[in-house]
Amino acid sequence: MAHIPDGVLSAPVLVGGVAAASMLLAVSLKRLDYEKIPQAALLSAVFFVASLVHIPVGPTSVHPLLGGLIGLVLGWSAVPAILVALTLQALFFGFGGLSTLGVNVVDMAVPALLIAAVLGPLLRRLELPRAIFALGACAGAGAVALTALFVCAALALSGPEYRPALGIVLLSYGPLMVIEGALTGAAVVLLKKVKPEILGVGSPAHA
Repeated sequence: MAHIPDGVLSAPVLVGGVAAASMLLAVSLKRLDYEKIPQAALLSAVFFVASLVHIPVGPTSVHPLLGGLIGLVLGWSAVPAILVALTLQALFFGFGGLSTLGVNVVDMAVPALLIAAVLGPLLRRLELPRAIFALGACAGAGAVALTALFVCAALALSGPEYRPALGIVLLSYGPLMVIEGALTGAAVVLLKKVKPEILGVGSPAHA
């Protein structure tokens, strides 16, 4: 449900999503670190492929979102990476709609940016593997939780008929928070050990 399809959201929410996504993209392109383009392309491809990994949860299914990891690695470059992956997913697989692309970008890019801003600086100062794993797990689970809240907000603002189902939508993200927290924690520990510069360690700024 992270990919909201066409025909679900109201016109004001769609317009607001396009406006917000456009502003995010403009800022991200202005702050774009050209040295991060290969990383952005790689993580965009991983994000694209991850949508094919479906985890059954009751009557629905979820798939890894990777927002926490993308945010920690890419910072503001996460916005174009997520936009490209979501566009290709909509065109090739019908995951999410083109009219809802702006909202879907906001739902996934804003959590990635918040994780990067709040947890990124702390991650670069940590040295103990357990602490790094815990912070990475918080980043992965936190990004999923934030995406779930943004999805529910978009649905709630689009009409009262969606509100009874919002609890089920939130609950469906619970197992994914656990799984993605573990995956992100392990990935961050590995990156900090073998390629710390990817996480901005030693860099004066992590745009």
